[in-house]
Amino acid sequence: MQKKITFNTLLFLGIFTELLIFLFSYLYKENFGDVFRYSARYSGRLSLIIYLYCFYVFYISLIRNKNFNKLKEIVLIFGILHVIHFGYLAMSVYLNELPIIPVKITGGAIAYMMIIIYPFIINKINRINYHLVYFYYVGIVFLVTYLARIRGDFEGADQEKFHVIAFIILIIVFLKFGFDFFKNRNKFNSL
Repeated sequence: MQKKITFNTLLFLGIFTELLIFLFSYLYKENFGDVFRYSARYSGRLSLIIYLYCFYVFYISLIRNKNFNKLKEIVLIFGILHVIHFGYLAMSVYLNELPIIPVKITGGAIAYMMIIIYPFIINKINRINYHLVYFYYVGIVFLVTYLARIRGDFEGADQEKFHVIAFIILIIVFLKFGFDFFKNRNKFNSL
């Protein structure tokens, strides 16, 4: 008999991983600005993995039974961990005196608000289109972030193969789920 992992266990593991990211950054970087820069970088990668898992759980929940209870827990964990990521990011911007350009951060700010609000309203959303707006908008913000890194437009972040791989994975996920949603759109109209 296989035991289910509880919400509290997953949340603990997520927060513990965020703390490990900070600890390793602290141990391996001399400058406090770099500690937060690398904490934000690797915390963002953790967030990407959790986002992809959330999107997958949404897709499976929709296909199988339209029960979003598990999804609600996972997106809540994603939200909490992404707030931690935001803390690392804000400290990195502050300590490294990076310029804040309002036009460039507006899309990300909207995504952060959506990430925080969505877990609390998920059961009140009656149309699949609104769920899709959440998942695709947040994903597009990830995508644009990685594109900026690939192009070298992101101050303080070198190009890495990870950025290209993450970009390609996001495109594949968007296309795969998008195609399946479109193909089954009549089935989902009742939501």
